Amino acid sequence: MSMTVAQLKRGQKGIIREFAEINLPIKLLELGCLPGNMVELVQIAPFNDPIYVNVNGCHIAIRRETARLIELDIFDDLSAL
Repeated sequence: MSMTVAQLKRGQKGIIREFAEINLPIKLLELGCLPGNMVELVQIAPFNDPIYVNVNGCHIAIRRETARLIELDIFDDLSAL
């Protein structure tokens, strides 16, 4: 199943597949937000923006607008990875 980081539910995980646009902030790439890495939604701020995700052990706050650009492959059972 495929979705974006903005569509994750709290505690849900996925593997970054690709980016919808090339204009993703460089800081996210430097923090490990790269294809093949696992992302987990940790928390949602009041008013639903920003969202807090865990990427490679780093907790990152990103806007939903940016999170919509990061496409994921969602797995029902990530223990198989």
